[in-house]
Amino acid sequence: MAKVRVYQLARKYEISSDALRKILVKEGITVKSHMSSVDEKVETFIEQHFKRVKAATTREIKKKDRRPPRGGGQPPKKTKGKRTRKSVKKPETDHKAVKESVKRTLAKLDVTRKSRRRKREKEEVIEVEEEQGVIKLPEFSTVADLAQKLDIDPTEIIQKCFAMGLMVSINQRLDADTIMMLTEEHEVTVQFVSVYGQDMLARKKEIDPERMIERSPVVTIMGHVDHGKTSLLDNIRNSNIIAGEKGGITQHIGAYEVEKAGHKITFIDTPGHEAFTAMRSRGAQLTDIVILITAADDGVMPQTIEAINHARAADVPIIVAINKIDLPNADLNKVKQGLIQQNLVLEEYGGNVMGTEISAKNGVNIEKLLEMILLQAEMMELKADPEAEVRGVVLEARKEEGRGNVCTVLIQQGTLKIGDNFITGNYFGRVRAMLNERGSRIELAPPSTPAVILGCTGIPQAGDAFYQIEDEKTAKEIASKRQQFAREKDRRLVQRITLEDLYRQIQEGSVKDLNLIIRADTDGSLEAVTDSFTSLDTEEVKVNVIQKLVGMVNESDILLASASNAVVIGFNTLITPKAEVLAKTENVDVRFYEVIYKAIDDIKAAMSGLLEPEIIETPLGDAEVRQVFKVSKTGTIAGCYVTSGTIKRNALVRVKRDGEVIHQAAINSLKRFKDDVKEVQSGFECGIGVEGFDEYVEGDIFEVYVEEERHRSIDD
Repeated sequence: MAKVRVYQLARKYEISSDALRKILVKEGITVKSHMSSVDEKVETFIEQHFKRVKAATTREIKKKDRRPPRGGGQPPKKTKGKRTRKSVKKPETDHKAVKESVKRTLAKLDVTRKSRRRKREKEEVIEVEEEQGVIKLPEFSTVADLAQKLDIDPTEIIQKCFAMGLMVSINQRLDADTIMMLTEEHEVTVQFVSVYGQDMLARKKEIDPERMIERSPVVTIMGHVDHGKTSLLDNIRNSNIIAGEKGGITQHIGAYEVEKAGHKITFIDTPGHEAFTAMRSRGAQLTDIVILITAADDGVMPQTIEAINHARAADVPIIVAINKIDLPNADLNKVKQGLIQQNLVLEEYGGNVMGTEISAKNGVNIEKLLEMILLQAEMMELKADPEAEVRGVVLEARKEEGRGNVCTVLIQQGTLKIGDNFITGNYFGRVRAMLNERGSRIELAPPSTPAVILGCTGIPQAGDAFYQIEDEKTAKEIASKRQQFAREKDRRLVQRITLEDLYRQIQEGSVKDLNLIIRADTDGSLEAVTDSFTSLDTEEVKVNVIQKLVGMVNESDILLASASNAVVIGFNTLITPKAEVLAKTENVDVRFYEVIYKAIDDIKAAMSGLLEPEIIETPLGDAEVRQVFKVSKTGTIAGCYVTSGTIKRNALVRVKRDGEVIHQAAINSLKRFKDDVKEVQSGFECGIGVEGFDEYVEGDIFEVYVEEERHRSIDD
């Protein structure tokens, strides 16, 4: 049978949910809240109840109409026109009177009239929000907030949390999983509210299709490490970017603008090292076209496949550039066959993927590649509204001496100007200055333009949305609320008390932590380095990143490292003079790196040093007890015959009797006749004394062995 919720019935009969609940309770029908479900029988009963009330009210009104007017006079004469006018208005009057009478009847049912208007308005708002059994809450809401939304007593939620193994109070914040579990019991679906201020930003000036104009394509160069991505961009820009990259690989996302045949193209160069997977993923989500570069002498590699998957996930077209065709060991067929295996079929094989063979170092077919980009962009009809509110994405953010917080932003809609207020991530700011990728000042940044922006109050995360805000007060309010929400999200005060968790914590006493404090030059690098280190976790040794920040290593980092016994890692950054002195005083290990794989190797070595050594057992020989001797001042000695191998003094021995081990210790005495010896070979007799054991029996078997410690590595 179909069921309906109490608040839906209340809305149908134009009364409050509380009033309807009291009617049902008076009739012996128990409902817990306005979200409770009732079947068709209850719905029919309610319908009949209101029909009876309405009918009784209608009869009462008719009786009043038939009564003579007060004062005993005769009813006024009714002209035809008046009678017609009165007959038109009468249904309205009756209907209004019926509704008033229904309200009076409900009031007799002990329904409180206090703050009726305010409560009714509040319930109407809740009913609109929770239509179809859906409530909206921010993540990490308190128990009180959830109870208010579900219209139940907070103690009920506290009891349910306790049954789930959660110790909470009324002001305790619950995580998303817990909220979803609690709402499911009430047959309610919860929708978590997006980042604070998102709805406010969405109400800004919308994009007008009539103002849309053609914009430059945003092209991302992706592929395996050392396949020539940055070399290709060098040739296009006539620069030498790769000379400035440590280790010959790109460490950051770089955004550059070039011009071809009067058309501008924005290039995003993503790092090729496997540690920067997340950064490459962000690059694919920003882009219109992906240039997949692969080396002719290397073929399709793991990061090439990864780049293909990112591009497909972002649903953007791919143009293949096969690089290094001038090398003697270039094998074009191998590369093309590898692409086909990844369902990437070039046009020359009947597919729909553009491709060309290039040499980024010697400039072969670079012009042809640019023409393909412009052709693909023309087919895509890329457009943007330059007059809309500015919207963009943060590519990188860092802190520079003398400049403060610096953000590299790709503008997607609108035109950013100096002096504009903005909000990005948990921070706000005012554009104090704008630079292009070459460091030259610019006044305007139209759509598809990468711009270096100065004036942000903090360092946002790479990938954060960038919005223009009309006034600084609004931007500051949004940023403040977002920072508060972020702090609450990180707090996660709820603690589980299950026995399984307690047992696991006891068992994990043998697990060792390598505590790290990480500093990096940019947010993207910080994220990549942190992910690379945490991915090295094993069952025995775990990487515990206590703190990760952008900027120079300072005194607070050293003090925290000293208190937590942590190692400080600096990636493409420096240390302040005071912090350097403090590190020596506190004996804190501070290490700096410019290439990520060197840092990973050192962390692996440090983790390997925390591993317990592996014990390797090596068998030496066996001996059989033939006779037992008692020697004065020495004790009992087992006269043995060595059946195999070699018996050595101080080696370990297992004493077996009837196939079972009855004792295990070291050999403390080994003799040949009356002489002490170091070892006895197979086929000879000897006397053996075992530490802590003298109950030898003829026929006992001695298994002699040694144990060696072998240092392990996390790569084992």
